[in-house]
Amino acid sequence: MWTLARRVGHVLAEAGRASMRAGRRTASGTRRMGLATASGAQRVGHATRRLTHAHGADRTGLGRLIELTAANSAGDSLVTLALAGTIFFGLPVNEARGQVALYLVITMIPFAVVAPFVGPVLDKFRSGRRYVMAGTLFARGLLCFAMAAAVGPGDVLTLFAGALGVLVLSKAYNVSRAAIMPSVLPADITLVSANARVALFSLVAAGVAVPTAAGLTAWLGAAWVLRIAMVVFLVLGVFAVRLPRHVDSPDLEEEEGGERARWRTLLNVGPAVTEAMRANAAIRLFSGFLLFYLLFLVQDEHLKDLPATTTIALLAGAAGLGGLAGAAVANWARNHSPQVIVLLTLAVTTVTAGVTAFLFGLWAAVAVALVAAFAQELGKLALDAIVQREIGEEVRSSTFGVVEALLQLAWVFGGLIGLLVSDWSTGPGGLTGLTVVLALALGWLVVRRRVRVRAREAKVSASTPPAARQAPATKDPTATTKPLTNPHSG
Repeated sequence: MWTLARRVGHVLAEAGRASMRAGRRTASGTRRMGLATASGAQRVGHATRRLTHAHGADRTGLGRLIELTAANSAGDSLVTLALAGTIFFGLPVNEARGQVALYLVITMIPFAVVAPFVGPVLDKFRSGRRYVMAGTLFARGLLCFAMAAAVGPGDVLTLFAGALGVLVLSKAYNVSRAAIMPSVLPADITLVSANARVALFSLVAAGVAVPTAAGLTAWLGAAWVLRIAMVVFLVLGVFAVRLPRHVDSPDLEEEEGGERARWRTLLNVGPAVTEAMRANAAIRLFSGFLLFYLLFLVQDEHLKDLPATTTIALLAGAAGLGGLAGAAVANWARNHSPQVIVLLTLAVTTVTAGVTAFLFGLWAAVAVALVAAFAQELGKLALDAIVQREIGEEVRSSTFGVVEALLQLAWVFGGLIGLLVSDWSTGPGGLTGLTVVLALALGWLVVRRRVRVRAREAKVSASTPPAARQAPATKDPTATTKPLTNPHSG
């Protein structure tokens, strides 16, 4: 008996020692995994920093602005996902068309505030733009704190007011960020490319934040996600204050224009900006139409190749991929005229809409969703570059406010058309009608551009002395001539 007990004790002791060795190996493995994860995150951070600070962006402050805007986009994604499941903002696809139309109208409220009020205020505080941007971030943090407290009791009024406030402040940040872009532009980067970098990193940050926010909302609840967003915005506000000092521009003297010149400049933004705004408005109208048109076609089972949820996820993925592609192409097309880019995006959208109407089906709808998002992103980046180049500092923020309001109005109008048309059209008919609208808009813009270019050439020719227009008599007949080009023609 004693021998048996001793053997059992020996076996238990060996088992205990084996368990301790396994525990030490597990702890060591966990520690190595943690170190590997930290090392991987550090390498990703260093690689991201090299990309955001490339081509002189570290010297001018563009790199820090890119990182700030990407983190701002991630914070907005946290708020959106947190509010998506609340009692007021939960909006299933199968809601009645009247409720969706109300939602579309509500989305116009922040832009109705940004255009007439926020833009002029930002122009008045050009000498303190860092603090204006920081203020929009701090204020959003406080609103997130208030909304987090309102989620539990279901205070719809506080949630509604807070969400609208966050939207207004987010647009104010974007307007201010777009206005200061020329101040941080390195010599080796064009405005289109710089805007593309900001958009590309913002889209990637939002793409990472969306599933993260969805998981946190399911695990911790909407209130805690809003509190996390509060911390994010407050920290970003500190980083906004630490942007380079040259982001702030000095106030212009009164004799350089004054209020009368400011508003005259705002109402007459020039042909290049006007053309780009109209082309982007047409693209945005089509994007709004396409979103709600396809959603209700899926709901009404006119696209039955796959389950409804799978179809919606596929369309959303195509739209996200198209936005990323648009930002990447804008960064690649750094040496091309932004005016030409805008018209090309409208032409590509028109052709794709027509082909989709002819070959209507699930995969054609996925293709047109991808192209529409691509054109919307690329066209908007080119429009931003045109405004930054053509519009003076004293009225640039106001112009961006008007641009944002116009594009949102076009998107809402297109969405309302999509709601109405989806009630009687099964697919090709609605897309055919929008294709005709896009083709007319494209043709009108091309004709006006051609007339404007010819008028400018005639004016230049009339102002040139006759002797200067004559070729020299001693010209070498073997020499080749190159036509004169204006890099800013448009």
